[in-house]
Amino acid sequence: MPNPRSAALTAVFLVAVLAPQGVGRAAGPGDAVESLRREASKARSELEKATTQMEDRKKDLAASQVKLRGTLKDLATAEAELNRIRLPLARLANASYQQSGAAGSMAIFGGGAPDAALRSTADVTLLAQSQQALVDRADELQKRRRELASTAQDLQSRNAIEQTRVQQQIDGLKETSAALTKRLSLMLSKLSPAKRLELGCDKRLAADAKRFPNGLIPAKYLCPLPQKGKELRADAALAFYKLNAAYRRRFGREICVTDSYRSLSEQHRVYAQRPGFAAVPGTSNHGKGQAVDLCGGVQNSGSAQFNWLEANAKTYGWLHPAWAYSNPFEPWHWEFGTADDQ
Repeated sequence: MPNPRSAALTAVFLVAVLAPQGVGRAAGPGDAVESLRREASKARSELEKATTQMEDRKKDLAASQVKLRGTLKDLATAEAELNRIRLPLARLANASYQQSGAAGSMAIFGGGAPDAALRSTADVTLLAQSQQALVDRADELQKRRRELASTAQDLQSRNAIEQTRVQQQIDGLKETSAALTKRLSLMLSKLSPAKRLELGCDKRLAADAKRFPNGLIPAKYLCPLPQKGKELRADAALAFYKLNAAYRRRFGREICVTDSYRSLSEQHRVYAQRPGFAAVPGTSNHGKGQAVDLCGGVQNSGSAQFNWLEANAKTYGWLHPAWAYSNPFEPWHWEFGTADDQ
């Protein structure tokens, strides 16, 4: 049987992380998608729970079968020992009744010397008792074998039924998950690219991203920008999406971005090209995932694009830092956050 857990995890989500928590917005398509995301997440949890239950049942059955095999093995050993002992005892008992001479026979049936008769009687009694004990033990072992065989058959039957029921439950949950994923995919396909980016960027990742050294933030903690190949820390990216949308409404096009998150190796490359102008590698706000270099007119101080950003960027959490006005003069450089974030 294929592993239902891996199949389940493959089927449930087309999108790993959807609407970020704690981002205020009016009811719209994103809320419907978030509702579907919760349903899909619930279905996945139920599916994993059912799968775990089935696997636990399998383990319990396997453990029971191991125990049963061990018990039957012990019984077989006992019966083999019984068979080995039974023949010598039978021969000994037979020999005691067939001692040479009449004295032996008389001793058994009360004739001959009284002492010899008592010893013979005691021997026969002991042999008879031993034989009866072995017979009783054999009966007991046979009875126990029958009980264990019946228990094993019942256990296997009940587990097979339960396993079938759980598998049916898993199949049903997989169908539900697949249907939810299909609906989710259809709804996402109807959203604008910008909205899909927003839904796929989880603001909660920003706190974890801050734990990593400058320029060494793993890709999973960065969110893509509308501009191909550009990324920022989640909180900065979400704010940039809104700034970009407002800019697009004003100028009819996306903000032009030449640089965003900059890895440590990229910082070294830029510093080698512009020593004395670029930040020392490991200190750049680009390496924190909260800075962009812009083009499309913004790079020219006093342009309509620059002036619009200067007047409106703070509304979305972006600013043109004071140092970029003079030392060195970089009208294209913009950063996310307050002075406390720098």
